[in-house]
Amino acid sequence: MNFLSTFVTFKSLHEVRRLCHWGPVIALSVIAICSSMAILDSIIWYWPLDTTGGSINFIMLLNWTVLILYNYFSAMFVGPGYIPLGWKPENQQDTRYLQYCRVCQAYKAPRSHHCRKCNRCVMKMDHHCPWINNCCGHLNHAYFTSFLLLAPLGCSHAAIIFIMTMYTQLYERISFGWSTVKIDMSAVRQFQPLMPFSMPAFAATLFALGLALGTTIAVGMLFFIQMKVILRNKTSIESWIEEKAKDRIQHYQTGEEFIFPYDLGSRWLNFKQVFTWSGTPKGDGTEWPVHPKCNQHTLTIEQLKQKADKRVRSVQYQAVEDYNGACCPLSKGLQTFFRTPCTEEPRIPLSKGDTILATRAGERVRGWFPRRCVEKCHYDTAASDSTSDKKVN
Repeated sequence: MNFLSTFVTFKSLHEVRRLCHWGPVIALSVIAICSSMAILDSIIWYWPLDTTGGSINFIMLLNWTVLILYNYFSAMFVGPGYIPLGWKPENQQDTRYLQYCRVCQAYKAPRSHHCRKCNRCVMKMDHHCPWINNCCGHLNHAYFTSFLLLAPLGCSHAAIIFIMTMYTQLYERISFGWSTVKIDMSAVRQFQPLMPFSMPAFAATLFALGLALGTTIAVGMLFFIQMKVILRNKTSIESWIEEKAKDRIQHYQTGEEFIFPYDLGSRWLNFKQVFTWSGTPKGDGTEWPVHPKCNQHTLTIEQLKQKADKRVRSVQYQAVEDYNGACCPLSKGLQTFFRTPCTEEPRIPLSKGDTILATRAGERVRGWFPRRCVEKCHYDTAASDSTSDKKVN
């Protein structure tokens, strides 16, 4: 299996170091807390193992845990697949339709993008996920999406265990006032718990319940977002490219018709491009099945047009306040503080009078700074030759 072979073929500790990051630490901690508390609550207080229902419940909890961890570690260690360093298309004429990556010293194959965190061009890149400390792309998209499905299901099961544990153990101590709620408690009352349900146990169960419900909602929303793009055979980045294509065509009134090339016209066919029985997605990561009216470079050509358009429509700003590059600039006001992006995107220090060119053209510094620290220039200097400008996305 791909997951097991990953560990066997480790040539260095580089991949294992992915665990030494706040994302995997938090994710694995939530999984461990919810799983262990659900198992402990079931064995000690809620549903004894000597009953049929208790045994099935226990097996299901273990099943959720194993499946969640399998898909999580597969998404992390199998990885998205990377474009080989120095890659070029077989037909040299196709290079005029592709962007060149100076970091990888290679052309970007269709659907690939360079990830600043991984420092490689990623096949069919969807996004860089801090929770797995890796990119979600061609080879691990199915594992990642399966994890997004299984985590809410497992947490929902755990949440039911937590709620029923607190209800059954506190039923005799607290009057809930639920005169209309009739739950058969006879099976639970027939056995004596291994230890009393104390205040620390109640606090731990309540804390685990909060984690389980929060994970169910947050990760469940991510699952629906991923399924939405998968059923259209897109990635999150390609959805954004398609939106910009429509904006470009509308802005210039070119009369073009942009057809997204990788939508095969059927949700089932699109689904099978990612999910297969073998676990390996279809395609080699450089060539893809396309719409009959499109070709392999339809999207890359559109990207080149947008890149050229970006140069033309670049906007210049001038810094009106100093900014020291703080991660959470509380000194710039509460509104700026709460709108600070929750990402690892670098912060760009500013000094009053600096000019910033918002563009993707040429050499650039990627990052974020507070919007209130700059104001738009009222003169056209986008084409100036100033070498002191900071260019950002």
